[in-house]
Amino acid sequence: MSRGKRPKWMIEIAEERMEILFNRAEMEFINHPERSNRYVELALKLSTKYNTKIPEKWSRRYCKKCKSFLSLGRNCTVRLVNSEVNIFCGECGQVMKIPYHKEKKDKRRAKYESIKKRNDE
Repeated sequence: MSRGKRPKWMIEIAEERMEILFNRAEMEFINHPERSNRYVELALKLSTKYNTKIPEKWSRRYCKKCKSFLSLGRNCTVRLVNSEVNIFCGECGQVMKIPYHKEKKDKRRAKYESIKKRNDE
């Protein structure tokens, strides 16, 4: 084990705890939104301490600026604007812009394949 590196079993436990914290945040949001925000803060502390990523399932469910848990229709809104998904935080007004390249990539690939077919014929 190199200096500063955590063993794999510690990292797995940290990821498991982050998953539990985000699940609890989702369950508690309706009754206690401040408690769910605290769960998000704890999960973020775990990710920095053990140098792991937030699980992909939950990475867009919290505001990167104010660290509050986002629940669709309650404290955030989602819009599609110019080939990107805009998530507006209702707490601080932050806008998270997430491009969706996959559709564009598929469209380009289809165009390339159709040109290739014409050239082969």
